[in-house]
Amino acid sequence: MNLGRAGKVTLVVFGTVILLVIIAMTVLAIPRTPNSTRSLEFQGYISLPKGTRSRIFTALDYITIDGSNLFVTNVLSGEVYNVRLRGDPARDVPKVSVFSLEPQAHGVAVDPISHLGFVTRSEANTVDVFDPDKMQLIKRISVAEGADAIIYDPYHKLIYASNGEAKVATLIDPVTLTNVGVIPLGGEPEFAVFDPQTHLIYQNLKDNDSVAVVDVATRSVVQRWPLPGCGMPTGATIDAAGRRLFVICGKTATFVALDLNTHQIVVSLPIGGLPDSVAYDPELRRIYTTGLAGVMSVIQQNAPNTYRILDTVRMHYGAHTLAVDPATHRVYAAYLSLFVRPRLAMFGPRP
Repeated sequence: MNLGRAGKVTLVVFGTVILLVIIAMTVLAIPRTPNSTRSLEFQGYISLPKGTRSRIFTALDYITIDGSNLFVTNVLSGEVYNVRLRGDPARDVPKVSVFSLEPQAHGVAVDPISHLGFVTRSEANTVDVFDPDKMQLIKRISVAEGADAIIYDPYHKLIYASNGEAKVATLIDPVTLTNVGVIPLGGEPEFAVFDPQTHLIYQNLKDNDSVAVVDVATRSVVQRWPLPGCGMPTGATIDAAGRRLFVICGKTATFVALDLNTHQIVVSLPIGGLPDSVAYDPELRRIYTTGLAGVMSVIQQNAPNTYRILDTVRMHYGAHTLAVDPATHRVYAAYLSLFVRPRLAMFGPRP
């Protein structure tokens, strides 16, 4: 059969698309072993069960460490995994238990008084209360659209959940297990952090490149701080003692440090592509960032206004979320996976 020019072009384009799909599937199906660096030693993987609803493709989301429990969510299947970190997880296989419900599971917060867990579900528009020991549902609490990031406010003793589509924050009483307030944010929220000195919450707003300062006591936004040069702020963490807010900028692939006294950006550093998550180890004074490109940046804080890129660790594509254990200083990163079991990459710090 003699193909015309248009037919040949179509065939080439179709073949190229098929090749790219095969390459993408291969990249996801074969997890890349991270390189050890001068600041971090790769210590292996923690394997998780496959999702009951999505057994082919797994997208892990937020990681929360509460004592010896590490919680990580499976967005597509809705599972919440509890990885028990007792002993040495680099040597002893951790016990993993699962709480399964509808898809679109995102953030997890734990009430330190009742020890109950709270997980956001954007598809169901709920915050689900569960027992971390039995990994069973206790109650569903209806919230506004787009429930995503969630934290515990230790001063007001409330659960604070960000609702992306609704552009609000929802407050939940962990004693009565009820929705006790909604705070209009004036923008689409991403991650939020609690400031133990001022008792305020700093909430990233990704659609207007700013930070909303939330006063939970008055149920209002009391200030708005612009983040010039920071496109689409996503992850956030805080150095409360040094009065610095660390923000990850997804669109501009940068890390910025914001002075909480002057509300000015004091440093901006380029980091891995499509960054999403950030964690801070105050004892080692190290900041860890990662994103969809699967590149973890290790940033050393030499002084409140002085930072340098210490290392770059190439992980697996889609490893966009991480957490640091303040007790052991280990860093955990969650992987996307295709066909294989979902997993967490584990790193130990070098001096």
